[in-house]
Amino acid sequence: MSRTKIFRWLGYVVIGFVVLFGLLQVVPYGRDHKNPTVVQEPPWDAQTRELARRACVDCHSNETVWPWYSNVAPVSWLVQRDVNEGRDRFNFSEWRGSLPDEIGEVIQEGEMPPWFYVLLHPKAKLTSAEKDALTQGLISIR
Repeated sequence: MSRTKIFRWLGYVVIGFVVLFGLLQVVPYGRDHKNPTVVQEPPWDAQTRELARRACVDCHSNETVWPWYSNVAPVSWLVQRDVNEGRDRFNFSEWRGSLPDEIGEVIQEGEMPPWFYVLLHPKAKLTSAEKDALTQGLISIR
């Protein structure tokens, strides 16, 4: 195969990817970034609130900060799914007087916040002492 044919073929592939990327932007899912009203927050202390804001509230509250990439499909779909699942599992903005039993465990084991969130939000990375403080603060309001 000649170089000309290879470059022509690669050009078609690149054009195909650009067209596909453009078509993905038309899908409406993942762009509804209206945060519901905050109903009630937990009765937490200032340190627990600050740690939760850094590491938890973007997915587990009605106060999500939507970064620029949350408007670009297909990443917007993943962000929307994570926020929806986070709010469904537990929502700090709709405090009902209880926390999930496993909340301390998932924080201590590093399951929350997830690694991919921390990668894009370095402030969300908690030290061991901060994990302990957040866990104890959350358990104290249970």
